[in-house]
Amino acid sequence: MKTILLLFFTAIGIIVVSSMAYTVDQTEQVFITEFGKPVGNPINSDPANNEAGLHWKLPFIQQVNRIEKRILAWDGPASEMTTRDKLYVTVDNFARWRISEPQVYFTKLRDERSALSRLDDIIGSETLSVIASHDLIEVIRSDKNRKPARDEALTAANSNLGLLPPIRYGRSVLDEQILAAAQPIVKAWGIELLDVRFKRINYKSGVIDKIYARMASERNQIADRFRSEGAGEAAKIIGRKERDLLSIQSEAYRKEQEIKGKADAEATGIYAAAYNSSPSAADFYQFVKTLDTYQKTLGKDTTTIFTSNSDLFRLFKHIEARKTP
Repeated sequence: MKTILLLFFTAIGIIVVSSMAYTVDQTEQVFITEFGKPVGNPINSDPANNEAGLHWKLPFIQQVNRIEKRILAWDGPASEMTTRDKLYVTVDNFARWRISEPQVYFTKLRDERSALSRLDDIIGSETLSVIASHDLIEVIRSDKNRKPARDEALTAANSNLGLLPPIRYGRSVLDEQILAAAQPIVKAWGIELLDVRFKRINYKSGVIDKIYARMASERNQIADRFRSEGAGEAAKIIGRKERDLLSIQSEAYRKEQEIKGKADAEATGIYAAAYNSSPSAADFYQFVKTLDTYQKTLGKDTTTIFTSNSDLFRLFKHIEARKTP
């Protein structure tokens, strides 16, 4: 009988102790509710104070509620919105958050599904507000101090094509604005919003067509400028070629005339020396030249009138033989 009673009270003790003891993992935070109402302070909720391990509660009337302690991810749906310069974009961003006040979180939201739904509404609304108050260039450019890449040919040509306008903030500042606007709202639910970032920003189809058309127009302008510069250089090269060609031809003609002049002078000297070598040679030269003149000036249809004492017609009348001494 005593053994049965001992076993009975031992079993009762084990049940009571097991309902009193509970363990807290390092990745969770715990708070106790009594008849559905939170009592006491949360356990292991302070990131700087590790309270994981064995803990105790009142048996049967108190319950253990476990809440995630680790940093959680929020990845909201992509939403279409318009910028201040009336351009439609699709924005997809993400966030990191943690449960900072588990009792408030449990009371107002109960579970993670409700928390994610509320974050969808708040972060989406603040993103829409921030995007609508800035131009598209502020959303695209990451930092106002970062210099965008630019075609070296445009930089060398000192062209304004492809030169982006300066910005005041940049996408990183817009992230901070969304975070600062959403943090006070979600804090009322026991949530600490740690970070919000843009994941993807896409143009709508109509905007993409306009962007591509503008890019094609800029490339065409660059090509036209290159063609114009090439045509100018070609004209310069052709001009230099024509000038050099005329200079070479002029120099060649001058040398040709000099050589012909020297040759004519030498031939004339040789002829003069030959014909002046004797009186008969001079007469023969006069005779040959007169015959050449006849051949060039008189034809079968030529009519000429000469006087009787004409030197040109002298050979037709008679030839006087030169007496040799």
